[in-house]
This record gives sequence, C-alpha cells and structure tokens, in this order.
Amino acid sequence: MYQLVLIIHVLAAVCIVGLVLIQQGKGATVGAAFGAGASQTVFGSRGSGSFLLKVTIGLAILFFATSIVLNNMATRAVKQSSQMNLPIELPVESKPAEAPLATPNSIPAMPANAEEPVQQSNK
Repeated sequence: MYQLVLIIHVLAAVCIVGLVLIQQGKGATVGAAFGAGASQTVFGSRGSGSFLLKVTIGLAILFFATSIVLNNMATRAVKQSSQMNLPIELPVESKPAEAPLATPNSIPAMPANAEEPVQQSNK
C-alpha cells in the first residue's frame, strides 16, 4: 500500500512540474494584449489556460493528499517498530555450574600453634 501511494505521489509531482512548464504566463506575448490569444481554439476560446489550471489544481490537491497519507503511514510504522514485543515463551536460562560441595575431609585443618580469631563486640 505504501509503495502504491508513493508511486502516485511521485507521478503527481512530475505531472505538476510538466504542467507548470507548459503553461504560458499572462502577457507572455505582445499579441496576447491585442486578442491574438483567442486564436488558440483547441481548448476553447479562452485558450488552454483554464483547462491546464484546473488540471494543475487537481494534481496539487492529489499531491498534498498523498503527502499527508504517506506521513501518516510512516508515523504508524515508526510507532509499531519502537514498541518492544516480548516473546510468548521465555527461554530457559541455563544454571551456572555449581561449585563442588565441601566435605569435612576437604577443609584444611587449622595448625595447632595458630591463634584463635578474636571476636569484636559492638558496644
């Protein structure tokens, strides 16, 4: 859907540029001031100005509408991608290897001439 709207948007922009370049300015020739422009009867007695103007306005409206739609689509896509989706099942964490339990034979004996630790009292 996004690509279709984008293609329509680009085509409308290109057509607007083409139509603006085709149109003649109001006083583009000296003959236009004396009524020479009335001889362009392909689009009617007023010339192609009103027809091309209407097409340009229609394409401009289409261009602005597709701009708003594209902006809305892009905003929704960013909001969806910024939300974190947690997995349904949490992976089971592997437990770290446990240290072997100490047995009475594995604890080193205290030497006979060693002093006993002094306990401090909290007063």
